[in-house]
Amino acid sequence: MDWQNDSYNVDADTELTQRRTYEILPPTVVPGLLLSLLLQFSARRFRVPVPNLTSQVKQETRKNTKRRGRSLVTLRELLRMAPQDVVSFVGLSELSLEMAASLLRAGYKVQALQQTGPLMDAFVKLGGSQCDSPIRGGKALIVLISHADDVTNLFFSSAGPCKELERDTVVILHSNILPSHLQKLEKHLTENAEVAFVVDAYVSRGIFEHLSGKLVISSSGKSDAIARARPILSAMSDKLYIFDGEIGAGSKYKLVNDLLEGIHLVAALEAICLGIKAGIHPWILYDIISNAAGNSWIFKNHVPGLLRGNGTEEYLLDFIQKLGTVLNVAKLQTFPVPLLSVAHQQLILASAHGHRDDGDVNLVKILEEVYGVNIIIAANEEKYFPEQLAEKIAANSDTVSRIGFIGLGAMGFGMATHLLKSNYCVSGFDVYKPTLDRFANAGGLVGNSPAEASKDVDVLVIMVTNEAQAESVLYGDLGAIPALPSGASIILSSTVSPGFVTQLERRLQIEGKDLKLVDAPVSGGVKRAAEGTLTIMASGSDAALKSTGSVLSALSEKLYIIKGGCGAGSVVKMANQLLAGVHIASSAEAMAFGARLSLNTRTLFDAITNSTGSSWMFENRVPHMLDNDYTPYSALDIFVKDLGIVSHECSSRKVPLHIATVAHQLFLAGSAAGWGRQDDAGVVKVYETLTGVKVEGKLPMLKKEVILQSLPPEWPVDPVDDIQRLNQKSSKTLVVLDDDPTGTQTVHDIEVLTEWTVESLIEQFKKKPTCFFILTNSRSLSSDKASVLIKDICQNLRTAVKLLENVDYTVVLRGDSTLRGHFPEEADAAVSVLGEMDAWIICPFFLQGGRYTINDVHYVADADMLVPAGDTEFAKDAAFGYKSSNLREWVEEKTGGRIAAGGVTSISIQLLRKGGPDAVCQFLCGLKKGSTCVINAASERDMYVFAAGMIKAELQGKHFLCRTAASFVSARIGIIPKAPVLPKDLGITKEKTGGLIVVGSYVPKTTKQLQELKLQCAQIIRSIEISVDKVAMKSREEREQEIEKAAEMADAFLRARTDTLIMTSRELITGKNPSESLEINFRVSSALVEVVRRIKTKPRYILAKGGITSSDLATKALEAKCAKIVGQALAGVPLWQLGPESRHPGVPYIVFPGNVGSSTALAEVVKSWAPPVRLSSTKELLRNAEKGCYAIGAFNVYNLEGVEAVVAAAEEEQSPAMLQIHPAAFKQGGIPLVACCISAAEQANVPVTVHFDHGTSKEDLVQAINLGFHSVMADGSHLSFDDNISYTKFISSLAHSKGLLVEAELGRLSGTEDDLTVEDYEAKLTDVNQAEEFIDRTGIDALAVCIGNVHGKYPPGGPKLRLDLLKDLQSLTSKKGVSLVLHGASGLSEELIKECIVKGVRKFNVNTEVRKAYMESLSEPKKDLVDVMSSAKEAMKAVVAEKMRLFGSAGKA
Repeated sequence: MDWQNDSYNVDADTELTQRRTYEILPPTVVPGLLLSLLLQFSARRFRVPVPNLTSQVKQETRKNTKRRGRSLVTLRELLRMAPQDVVSFVGLSELSLEMAASLLRAGYKVQALQQTGPLMDAFVKLGGSQCDSPIRGGKALIVLISHADDVTNLFFSSAGPCKELERDTVVILHSNILPSHLQKLEKHLTENAEVAFVVDAYVSRGIFEHLSGKLVISSSGKSDAIARARPILSAMSDKLYIFDGEIGAGSKYKLVNDLLEGIHLVAALEAICLGIKAGIHPWILYDIISNAAGNSWIFKNHVPGLLRGNGTEEYLLDFIQKLGTVLNVAKLQTFPVPLLSVAHQQLILASAHGHRDDGDVNLVKILEEVYGVNIIIAANEEKYFPEQLAEKIAANSDTVSRIGFIGLGAMGFGMATHLLKSNYCVSGFDVYKPTLDRFANAGGLVGNSPAEASKDVDVLVIMVTNEAQAESVLYGDLGAIPALPSGASIILSSTVSPGFVTQLERRLQIEGKDLKLVDAPVSGGVKRAAEGTLTIMASGSDAALKSTGSVLSALSEKLYIIKGGCGAGSVVKMANQLLAGVHIASSAEAMAFGARLSLNTRTLFDAITNSTGSSWMFENRVPHMLDNDYTPYSALDIFVKDLGIVSHECSSRKVPLHIATVAHQLFLAGSAAGWGRQDDAGVVKVYETLTGVKVEGKLPMLKKEVILQSLPPEWPVDPVDDIQRLNQKSSKTLVVLDDDPTGTQTVHDIEVLTEWTVESLIEQFKKKPTCFFILTNSRSLSSDKASVLIKDICQNLRTAVKLLENVDYTVVLRGDSTLRGHFPEEADAAVSVLGEMDAWIICPFFLQGGRYTINDVHYVADADMLVPAGDTEFAKDAAFGYKSSNLREWVEEKTGGRIAAGGVTSISIQLLRKGGPDAVCQFLCGLKKGSTCVINAASERDMYVFAAGMIKAELQGKHFLCRTAASFVSARIGIIPKAPVLPKDLGITKEKTGGLIVVGSYVPKTTKQLQELKLQCAQIIRSIEISVDKVAMKSREEREQEIEKAAEMADAFLRARTDTLIMTSRELITGKNPSESLEINFRVSSALVEVVRRIKTKPRYILAKGGITSSDLATKALEAKCAKIVGQALAGVPLWQLGPESRHPGVPYIVFPGNVGSSTALAEVVKSWAPPVRLSSTKELLRNAEKGCYAIGAFNVYNLEGVEAVVAAAEEEQSPAMLQIHPAAFKQGGIPLVACCISAAEQANVPVTVHFDHGTSKEDLVQAINLGFHSVMADGSHLSFDDNISYTKFISSLAHSKGLLVEAELGRLSGTEDDLTVEDYEAKLTDVNQAEEFIDRTGIDALAVCIGNVHGKYPPGGPKLRLDLLKDLQSLTSKKGVSLVLHGASGLSEELIKECIVKGVRKFNVNTEVRKAYMESLSEPKKDLVDVMSSAKEAMKAVVAEKMRLFGSAGKA
């Protein structure tokens, strides 16, 4: 179909549509769908009506989809995938075929420029088509360029197939030619060919984990070009890296990767050759290093081939050519690459040896000549298994009673204390006395010298820094050797040269004391040392190993016994350190070179970690460079020492190790510059200082809308039904340990416990819930206390489950979505009780809070931007601060390096959206036991897809421990969200107290929300500020005074029905360290608890702002043990109802997180929960009375007692009412009386309005209208008919403009009211005909009529009402929508009142009887004025209540 040329190729489009619908539609539906498409196309083109076949097609599709479990493709989607979405290929390769296949699966049509051969045949077989020209109707053009000369031929020659491109075509240059060529091509295309959108795409295959063998694309270009190309690039790839800036970044990335590959190759050769020269079997060396810190992709994948004798000269020449290209670019950039230069020269040297007269150019033989070793012979020697040897040694080792330990540094202290925990008697020595004190406190014996620590020991462990220190502690003053008993064994775990070890063994033999030596260098870091999970490479005589086997086993997780005698272990360690050191230095060279090439270094790092240039050290150390954080995990000077050992050994063993010695020089340069005690990643500063580049890669803020739109489409099937079904099948209960109450912010109709006794847990499990929460509030505790708490809860969970049948559960550690909290301490604690898990799941995505995880980076939304979490105020938290936004790096940071970033896996958004739950399940089931896995997510659908996949994995026997934010919980249990809960949803309408708002959170977001709350709600809340300084830092007396004052004020405000805000002062006081900061937090939180505990009034609702605040108030101040999560008061803001055991049963408890919501969110919630302001209009009251056939009492009031009497009676009787002010009363009471009435009406919990009665002057009425009355009576009854109309019309117009009801009087009542007397001869009944004209001309809302009623007392003969006239008037007013009013109700009998109501009277004015009750109460003597007021109020209230019951309004509020 060509939309522009009005041509329609039926055959082509039919073929396309059939191909697209084949996966989801049965054959019978395809023709119908085609017909629908054709007809709708015709309708659009020619504007003719067509029958709608869409519903039938949809129905059939839905049926078939349900049968086959496939996702629906809607008609709109099919139209959107119509033929204009054509992607054209110029030039094909194996990678192109995979790209085309991915595009076809995504719904694109693909075509390729006609050519012959197997690639085109395969392309057509996939579903692609051939074309003569790729330029017509194409959305994108993918051009394969293998050489710079291709450019001119393709784009600018007269016969070039791409000569006439449409301006809006996206040109994707699939190439790895030099960046400079790509940039020139872009310039030509945009300037000469007028192509607007050009990007490059370097395509490779992923090599690790779920990307293994899949397509990875690195692309760059101008922002508008990338925006256009991104959907196509995403559709073609399983992983897409976008580099900001000019085109050519894909080729630049390849240059950096080639640099690393070349250096890693030569380093691998040097390490293997050094090991062989030192007598280590190369396959043993390979097996150990490929699982250690010296590993790289090149080492892992290329060394086996070399050891088997594979490899050709072409392999060598290919590397030489690639490295030469990189060197040329580096020269143009004026950038030094010493490691690359040496690697290049080594390979050239090998190539020079390859030119042989006999034609034998086997690569391995060439390398043997270069390095002077026999690689093939060594590799073919009989292999042994070091771990099996270790098992035998451990099983037959001698008993060890006492151990000496010299060197209690970071590693040594952990090793020595672990031996203590393993029930060994250990005597330690260190030159640093405080360390000796710590060791003694841990239960160790302390020696004041090496000699003292060595007395009477069976085994002596040496863990000092270098050879000089080892020499000193053994043979120096008060050295260990003379003190050691005969037959003792020495374990030397320091990293020293093999030569030193060999010489030391000889010296010990000379001593004549049968002293044995085990060479046992260690690897693994401080944490593993303390846990006894080190890797140890041990060598020595059989007797020495037998005597130390139990000690070595106690210290290690992996123990290798290396054959070759004492020193062999140090050779293996030396080879590993050679590689590790070179890999750190090469990482520095690569990243600095990338920075010089203007690549985004973080994106470069992410790309390299999935490429052939990756290494263990690259993944582990480059994050330090990117963060510019050189806090030492391993000091730079260590590699000065370790590579110094390598340099010495290569000299003594005559093995040329060029690349290792250059790396040594780089570390020496770093040490000379003063960086020796910083982290070894600081070697990058050598490059930064020389060249002026900065490797530090601050993560950019992203445009939220742009990045979310750039992601692949969501998984098309909603997994909620599947999740609910799977949960029923698994019958596992999700137990959420919530470190503060805010984790309940996405669920509803679930219980939360604040206690975790075995009994309460059994009670919960018996209910067979899908989920329940346990509020731990552990974020407010120290790390040690939090760990103890989690262990306690997990132990109780295990005990409870053992006492029940058929109960299983999964534990979720719900934490902060901004990454604050006790990780990994809580996870470690849980595992210590529950046992090792298949994986830890890290999932902080939380949509309602604006938390997204994309490409393993966690973001916090701020307006329309996504800010890396590490750059937010949350990362600066005094107790839980962090630096890393990348979650893999965050795990490494928080675990202190125990879990390396490179060892953390992740589930990508691409996998979630393209593979769905089954792909998630497969991924999780394939994880190595004990893994840590990060979950990316950018939508609720992503979360539900992951949850479904996780449940499937659990059903296959997998067990996970989840550290997540709130969104995971709702997804995991398949909760369907519901609308925010309002007071009316809980039946809260008549409470007589204020709401309580308590704010303790200090995050900047909370402070902004507080400011907005006070600004928007100043009229409805009262604020009490508690001084943080007084409650946290001052004396006990000042703290007590501050607490008592706040509690008393809050009590008073709440009783007055006023919503009350208790807030801590906003100055942030922190301690000198995280522990002190937590202690200050505790003092502040406990003060808030005490304030709330002392408040006696039951609040209408309670809102607690901040996680710690809300937890402490719930458990300590309100004594809640169980609450029901009703839902949310606002998205992300949980709402509980307190349990019956709490101080305030059933009271709604709003848990407002400190870090959730916009600046107005708190104000919005408070306003929605404020008591309903009873601004019911008088018109509404009368309208309801008309519907209910009852009347409203309008009671004249004169003072506070009268106002209180009417409102109190109305609330007791649940009746609407009107407070009525006569002009005479207004004259005496003035504005204060009006204000009193209006305030009382607003605060009443029943509808009450304020009415101005008998306004006989315009001045009074205008003032009344502007003072806030709800209705007025324009009384022109004393005027002529026409003047009455004129007068009333004026007031009616003015009052209606303000929304007020207008009552008027026609006819005139006799009698006296408030000193206004109308004589009998002036009284006049209402005329029906005049009434109709009066209503029409004035537009009034209510008509006071005269039917024989009078003001004041009726004559002795009693009232004589014209009920027939009332009936006629009712007939008229009902037709006009006007309410009937009857003045003079005092003195009318009950029968007459009820008859009047039946005949339409909806408002009775009541004055005389109420006044009478007031006056009579005054005649009785009282002790005090207060008693007078109380008596008067009760007397009036009784009359008012009686009238309400009589009028039928009681119970109608």
